[in-house]
Amino acid sequence: MAHLFSTSIFFAWATLVAAGDIRFRLVRNSLVVVGLVAALASALANANPFGISTGQALIGMLVGFGSFFPLFAFRIMGAADVKVFAVLGAWCGLSVLPWLWVVASLAAGVHVLALMMLTHTPLGALWSRGSPTMALGARRATPYAACLVVPAAIWLAYLVVTGGVQ
Repeated sequence: MAHLFSTSIFFAWATLVAAGDIRFRLVRNSLVVVGLVAALASALANANPFGISTGQALIGMLVGFGSFFPLFAFRIMGAADVKVFAVLGAWCGLSVLPWLWVVASLAAGVHVLALMMLTHTPLGALWSRGSPTMALGARRATPYAACLVVPAAIWLAYLVVTGGVQ
């Protein structure tokens, strides 16, 4: 029963992150905090749907944050993307983070290329001085936090369907 509750919380959190990032290019700090608290609580209760222990959750969180922070510092991604990756580290653990990063980056690349083709934007226009990298108009072009949480949610759905989550 506890796994079902944790699984439901993860799906709700991932849905809210994706919806906010896609619609507004915004992931509220309160949503990040709720996701982190839920991830750590599920690990403490031995009810993490990904089978992550408390120690693994803490290491995943720290590595997720530390690995993306330089990208934020160089304005390659937003702060919310860094925080969401840290929360995903707490939910999914360290071993899954590289795969989430690769899948999210591929999805983001496809999104950017499609957006560039639809808007007839030349590649050089994406790197304007004073604006975030890969920006169109006043916002980032790609909702990267959504690209991060969707593969994690798909993976969890696969675990649920195949009986990997009780």
